[in-house]
Amino acid sequence: MTFSIAAREASTGRFGLAITTSSLCVGSRCPFARAHAGAVLTQHRTDPRLGPMGLDLLSRGQSAEETLAILTDGRDDSKWRQVAVIDAQGRTAAYHGSEIYSIHGHAAAEGAIALGNILASDRVPQAMLDGYLDAPNRPFEMRLMAALQAGLRAGGELKPVRSAAILIVDKDPFPWMDLRIDKADDPVAELADLVDAYAPTADGFRVRVVNPETVANDPELVALNAAMSTM
Repeated sequence: MTFSIAAREASTGRFGLAITTSSLCVGSRCPFARAHAGAVLTQHRTDPRLGPMGLDLLSRGQSAEETLAILTDGRDDSKWRQVAVIDAQGRTAAYHGSEIYSIHGHAAAEGAIALGNILASDRVPQAMLDGYLDAPNRPFEMRLMAALQAGLRAGGELKPVRSAAILIVDKDPFPWMDLRIDKADDPVAELADLVDAYAPTADGFRVRVVNPETVANDPELVALNAAMSTM
């Protein structure tokens, strides 16, 4: 009951994931990414342990295929899992457990993979991939959101979606963007609005972390400090 996309932006090396589902708080359980290493999606009877495990393997130089094999081979519970991996070279791999009886599948191209389960149509993964690939000159976060929106238009999953999330990592050990709608009637639309509002500020928030002196004269912060000094 989840559909999602993971991608590597070739021009920057950033990794991004976007995901939506009919259950709550999908962003807390399913998407994982690490700068310079790769990304992992874990869904259908989700096992969030696979995310950090996969990122550690990718960080040690394992390929997407090698990482996926280690995460799934010889595990009794793998038959319930759906997993996708993308590595630092943009190579992808996907796994669909034998106990996923619903409509499910994935679609992949160089640098991107879309997948889903309990879908209303087997067209959803390809529609998501096309939605991402069809706008190569748009900002990365907008391309990821276009994939979710295309998945909805293609039928989405069997139940109405209730939560959605986007995660992007750049060059730092913390995310460049990590936004979530944990419960809503139209979470993809709400997430799109949040992305539109947050994206112009994302680089500024990063600068505050890595070089705080450069924002010492930020008008917003100066005004805030002035207001606090009068309290």
